Amino acid sequence: MVRVDGSGTSSLIQVRGLDKKYSRGGEEIHVLQGLNLDVDQGDFVAFMGPSGSGKTTLLNLLGGLDVPTAGSITVAGDAITSMSRGALTTWRARHVGFVFQMYNLIPVLTAFQNVELPLLLTSLSKSERRKHVETALGVVGLSDRMQHFPRQLSGGQEQRVTIARAIVSDPTFLLCDEPTGDLDRKSADEIMHLVLTLVKDYKKTVLMVTHDPVVAEKADITLHLDKGALVESGKLAGAMAGGAR
Repeated sequence: MVRVDGSGTSSLIQVRGLDKKYSRGGEEIHVLQGLNLDVDQGDFVAFMGPSGSGKTTLLNLLGGLDVPTAGSITVAGDAITSMSRGALTTWRARHVGFVFQMYNLIPVLTAFQNVELPLLLTSLSKSERRKHVETALGVVGLSDRMQHFPRQLSGGQEQRVTIARAIVSDPTFLLCDEPTGDLDRKSADEIMHLVLTLVKDYKKTVLMVTHDPVVAEKADITLHLDKGALVESGKLAGAMAGGAR
């Protein structure tokens, strides 16, 4: 169950009083303000909001790529906002799978080699790595494309490779930033079917930024970033209706 009131006590992800400020040209920009969020294991959460509302900033904070100005983030009991940079790097490699709009595949590596990359930092043997990679590519339906290079794949297939790379180490949760934004409708629907399979069949927790309402509808809950805070879709609609009277 997803909550934005800070009432959760045993959630997989707990965010409390999260603030993020940036300074640009002497001006202070307050992106996130006192944000609370609880996400349980197996939840699928979509974040929406206008460009510049802080959606990607929030994902970066949840994934340990950035640090907040104030507040705390706890994942599976780990207080990541209190970790050193080195400890955070180790934690991120183990617990977070990233999927971006741009596939970020290395063009000179095959699909197999791209998916294997995160495992090269682990103590797994070559045979163990192969088993993990073959399993991940099988999950995304690309067992027959393992030796293909990115240029030999369609956009949808490239994104599938990206998802396989994200899940190959069996992370605690997935952070997806506009994963369908560069795809046509058919390919986007196929990617979303895959994401739903990961949630329902593999119990993966997914937090996704999207501008596409068709994509957002497939999530368990859609949260909108509004003036630095998270608002549930129904509450946002009610507030907008109230303001129109």
